[in-house]
Amino acid sequence: MADTSLSQTRTPEEPRVESAASGTGISRRRLLGTAGATGLVLGAAGGAVGYASAPSGATPLTSVGATEVPFHVKHQPGITDPLQSRGHLLTFDLAPGAGRKEAAALLRRWSDTARRLMAGEFGAEGDSDVARDAGPSSLTLTFGFGHSFFARTGLEKQRPAALDPLPAFSSDRLDRARSDGDLWVQIGADDALVAFHALRAVQKDAGAAARVRWQMNGFNRSPGATARPMTTRNLMGQVDGTRNPKPEEPDFDERIFVPAQGEPAWMANGSYVVVRRIRMLLDDWEKLSLRKQEGVIGRRKADGAPLSGGDETTEMDLEKTDAKGNLVVPVNAHARITRPDQNGGAAMLRRPFSYHDGIDADGTPDAGLLFVCWQADPLRGFVPVQRKLDRGDALTPFIRHEASGLFAVPGGAAEGEYVGQALLEG
Repeated sequence: MADTSLSQTRTPEEPRVESAASGTGISRRRLLGTAGATGLVLGAAGGAVGYASAPSGATPLTSVGATEVPFHVKHQPGITDPLQSRGHLLTFDLAPGAGRKEAAALLRRWSDTARRLMAGEFGAEGDSDVARDAGPSSLTLTFGFGHSFFARTGLEKQRPAALDPLPAFSSDRLDRARSDGDLWVQIGADDALVAFHALRAVQKDAGAAARVRWQMNGFNRSPGATARPMTTRNLMGQVDGTRNPKPEEPDFDERIFVPAQGEPAWMANGSYVVVRRIRMLLDDWEKLSLRKQEGVIGRRKADGAPLSGGDETTEMDLEKTDAKGNLVVPVNAHARITRPDQNGGAAMLRRPFSYHDGIDADGTPDAGLLFVCWQADPLRGFVPVQRKLDRGDALTPFIRHEASGLFAVPGGAAEGEYVGQALLEG
């Protein structure tokens, strides 16, 4: 977690550009009608909170529902797209006896379902109609392969070295039943029913070929919940997203994606994703004074500005001291430790979701971050940063890593192809 794990993913909340529906079938966008004319406003949890005039700058409901993300793209959807308000992460293990043939058929089904649902189409045989009256709602589906997938399908020679298991970290408290998996799926949407509809479709498509290993549900602030675009906050109340790499940066693709001529060839234009379920010990965190919380992170809680001064985007001055000669940004502050220039240039694109899975019997909230980060090579992205955090991050006493996974996510599928076809049919 950081400026690389707790303060890196910028989530623009200005209205997104609506694109035309693609594919065949009836688009759900056509059924939106005049819902937005009533001025229905989205609350922070993504639900309707009442009928009133929409505040200036807020995203109208119809715009939220109508936004479509294309499926056939160079890089799979759900990586560089803006964060959605609802998310599901899950993995599948291939069923006993299922191999390469069954996996190929499953990825073909999943890709067809993803293309159809992301375009806002409905009416497939057996559809539950859960989201019939909704638009695409920025729905994305992203698919990846875990380390164990390659042995199960006889493709060990095609397994990339970058997919070697992550090293153990001293702060890990991992539940193996909720870690790893043969196949990984990420679902995101700006409407809870649209996201759930996609989740059920993916599960049903698996049929007898694969079974769910684990599933996690997350959320972010809904588009239109604030009157102005701003960086999102995590459940600790910290501005979360300040130093995320941005696609317009000249070395962005080099850091995040496997080159078109990279190895193995089937991973061209793909990326590697690390997924961690990080529980926040909120009761302990909230006992700290505001000043101590800011010292742990190295940034002001109100606006995300570095303690060395300026605003959120001001470069942090790591050498600045106070009147007593003490570093203004503490030596073990989370934001200091995770800076790329403090880690040999290591960088990753974070695209997380918050989660809340209820309250334990002792009253402790089971809540935190579904950490999702992307990089061209985890040994040059996630691993060096996490190793440094493991050695002395001030945030460590207030978080617990409870689940983990690493997955190879191939490039996007071209028209007429399915995700992973170059691996499964190459």
